[in-house]
Amino acid sequence: MTELNVIPEGVTRALVVTAHPDDVDFGAAGTIATLTDAGVAVTFCICTDGDAGGFDDSTDRSSIPDIRRKEQIEAARICGVTDVRFLGYRDGYLEPSHDVQRDIVRVMRQVQPQLVITQSPERNWDRLPASHPDHMAAGEATTRALYPAVRNPYAYAELRNNENLEAWTVSWLWLMASTNANHWVDTTDHFPRKIEALRAHHSQTSHMAELENLIRTWGTMQAEAAGLPEGRIAESFRQIKLPD
Repeated sequence: MTELNVIPEGVTRALVVTAHPDDVDFGAAGTIATLTDAGVAVTFCICTDGDAGGFDDSTDRSSIPDIRRKEQIEAARICGVTDVRFLGYRDGYLEPSHDVQRDIVRVMRQVQPQLVITQSPERNWDRLPASHPDHMAAGEATTRALYPAVRNPYAYAELRNNENLEAWTVSWLWLMASTNANHWVDTTDHFPRKIEALRAHHSQTSHMAELENLIRTWGTMQAEAAGLPEGRIAESFRQIKLPD
């Protein structure tokens, strides 16, 4: 069953977990703007600081994490998000370890979202760049955190015993860059904000003269897959209803 532009009933808080600064903006900035405009409070959780990113050899590499954090905070603001959290893991070395899972569970219990959006843990052989190992690791760690850890009060017991973070049950999961999409969001009206958010990641996109055309092409393809009229733009997800 395919669905279009449906924010599940009861969703007032959403958490987005991605590997790097800019991942959420490439994959879902239009959707995030749609959610925030509808009154949903959105939090970003970024697993790494993107310290291996950038294209300018003249930039002091030690300054990259701070640059990329600031870029992500500005891009988030453009999409209506003010709560941005960074886990600080090393770019290119992310694994779905228990440390990463525990840190994501911590944020989930703090934010108490009904909806979690993350990257697909499955490799996309047709779009291999979408399957950066860090992307898949972030998606896998988030999925493991969702079930069963975040809802089990005895998983990562230190979160409950030392930080008073009680178990929380998330109802919905949306996977970005899935090869098996079943949910689309018409983001046509928010396309300019998506481009503005991506351009806020100056260290990553300033060299991309065809950025807008590239993103429009991707969005048009998704809109066609969703059966939207010509000229519309969309973002796609695999939507999963989690057990109650």
